Amino acid sequence: AYERRFPTCPLIPMFVASDTVNEYKSEDEAIHVIERRCKLDIDAPRLLKKIAGVDYVYFVQKNSLNRRERTLHIEAYNETFSNRVIINEHCCYTVHPDNEDWTCFEQSASLDIKSFFGFESTVEKIAMKQYTSNIKKGKEIIEYYLKQLEEEGITFVPRWTPPVACKLESSTFHTRRPISPAINIPDSAAKEGLNNKEILNTSSSPSEPTAGTPDDKLDADYIKRYLGDLTPMQESCLIRLRQWLQETHKGKIPKDEHILRFLRARDFNIDKAREILCQSLTWRKQHQVDYILDTWHPPQVLQDYYAGGWHHHDKDGRPLYVLRLGQMDTKGLVRALGEEALLRYVLSINEEGLRRCEENTKVFGRPISSWTCLVDLEGLNMRHLWRPGVKALLRIIEVVEANYPETLGRLLILRAPRVFPVLWTLVSPFIDDNTRKKFLIYAGNDYQGPGGLLDYIDKEIIPDFLGGECMCEVPEGGLVPKSLYRTAEELENEDIKLWTETIYQSASVFKGAPHEVLIQIVDASSVITWDFDVCKGDIVFNIFHSKRAPQPPKKDSLGAHSITSPGGNNVQLIDKVWQLGRDYSMVESPLICKEGESVQGSHVTRWPGFYILQWKFHNMPACATTNLPRVDDVLASLQVSSHKCKVMYYTEVIGSEDFRGSMTSLESSHSGFSQLSAATTSSNQSHSSSMISR
Repeated sequence: AYERRFPTCPLIPMFVASDTVNEYKSEDEAIHVIERRCKLDIDAPRLLKKIAGVDYVYFVQKNSLNRRERTLHIEAYNETFSNRVIINEHCCYTVHPDNEDWTCFEQSASLDIKSFFGFESTVEKIAMKQYTSNIKKGKEIIEYYLKQLEEEGITFVPRWTPPVACKLESSTFHTRRPISPAINIPDSAAKEGLNNKEILNTSSSPSEPTAGTPDDKLDADYIKRYLGDLTPMQESCLIRLRQWLQETHKGKIPKDEHILRFLRARDFNIDKAREILCQSLTWRKQHQVDYILDTWHPPQVLQDYYAGGWHHHDKDGRPLYVLRLGQMDTKGLVRALGEEALLRYVLSINEEGLRRCEENTKVFGRPISSWTCLVDLEGLNMRHLWRPGVKALLRIIEVVEANYPETLGRLLILRAPRVFPVLWTLVSPFIDDNTRKKFLIYAGNDYQGPGGLLDYIDKEIIPDFLGGECMCEVPEGGLVPKSLYRTAEELENEDIKLWTETIYQSASVFKGAPHEVLIQIVDASSVITWDFDVCKGDIVFNIFHSKRAPQPPKKDSLGAHSITSPGGNNVQLIDKVWQLGRDYSMVESPLICKEGESVQGSHVTRWPGFYILQWKFHNMPACATTNLPRVDDVLASLQVSSHKCKVMYYTEVIGSEDFRGSMTSLESSHSGFSQLSAATTSSNQSHSSSMISR
């Protein structure tokens, strides 16, 4: 009866749809576990949905039916905004121990709101309202489907009995992607680290903690099944790094397999691994890499002329990627698509590789954390050494090396021509020493002899173009028609578009040189909202108001007012001759924000005019020395420069009409934001304040 509420239930209007993402059945049919991704239309105020940037929220639900024990366990947690709000729910149906005609039902839930744009109390109220409503309707819904079964003549289900010849229990995984179309994740929602593939222990994303793993010790069976052989020292490094991330990282904690890759890449030097892992997590968040498989679709040119694709697995169970580089028109692809599109396509290949590693870990019952790449160089010539193409290749190698360490298990280079040493000389300095050790290079037909391809790949799956019997569906490549080429200006605009799809901007803050953003307000009682991450260093956040506009940044050769750096821009708007209290005023108390913090807030404007948001360098006080480094000490040690900070920020202004129109649904909330809003709608003596949350 419970299963009949899926994929959607007319008795639950907010339950819009659901997709099965993972299913497990034991051979004797005693155990049946099914996981679904559920789409919900939460009854929330329009303003809150607008600020959050989402129309629907997603939950992951895991139902575990044990016919042997006669129990049904239901677990659910939120996927949307999981780094801000944590919701966990557990339900259990069991047979009463004293009367088998009775069914016992237990339900519990927890809610932890870390931050939500200053609307914490509103979100808590909405969550409690939805939960109370669900409890009241739960019995009604199950009775509705029980009655439906009775009307169909189903009044009895035989009790499970073990098979006569009971075999050892084995499992079959049926993993598939959701059948619904790809989801277009709004930028502001993407900022929250939404990951529509994070599903309990079967997640393909690197950003989900593995359930059931103790914080101070790793279970031996868990290590053997998912991580491989670890020495006590290596296990200790993994636990320490994970605990540090739990204390400092704002968002989902990466899975142990992902953390382990970075530790192995730095020979388990925990300080070095911590630094590159933090840089990679910031990079993933800024460029929304977690959603690339669902939100970005390769252009048709890539699908037709990029001669690469996945092809079964090698003898060790690693996913096998085949690249016919010699048949690929690298110059044509760069001229038709640009460097950024090629980079994004390679990133999508790597993300798919991580997903396949997880799937193969389940299938083969042992940890598989890397893949094998087979590169066929037949046809490689001087055309492939075109300088912009080599430049694009070097950049791709650099990005992949930094963010996907220890994912390449083996690289088989076949049919290397005479021109190959030239290409190798160009690219090898950019490849990590540990990675280079995994390269096996075969000239001519050497791959067909002893120590060749058959040592690593089963004969049955050797591609047909290498003399095997397996048809390989990898595109054959070929020359890209020149009619598809685009001008340098078009490619430049496309490159900018690809990597600025995030609504967040980066800025550098220097000692003595704050970064400032100007916002012009026409209507009083408008709302300025902001959301920023402090990526490096400590800063002080201020908000100022001025009746007159500051002078635009000067474009002089000295760059005194506008500084451009690789980490972002630095713009100064407040003239040095301006005096605080005369030319401009402070409308908020200064807020000190430490490295690694995410800050969200809002400000109701009292007057029209010009508002300046300022991020200013803040000197970190010295920390006392202890046996174990404190979080502040570690963060300070990661700073490349003691006089430079970095922030990633987003601001938006909500008009007074939209703001006032939503007040009736927020007035009963106890958040500082809604109390202030009520004041602005009921009194002309409005005042300026903000709700800032971390």
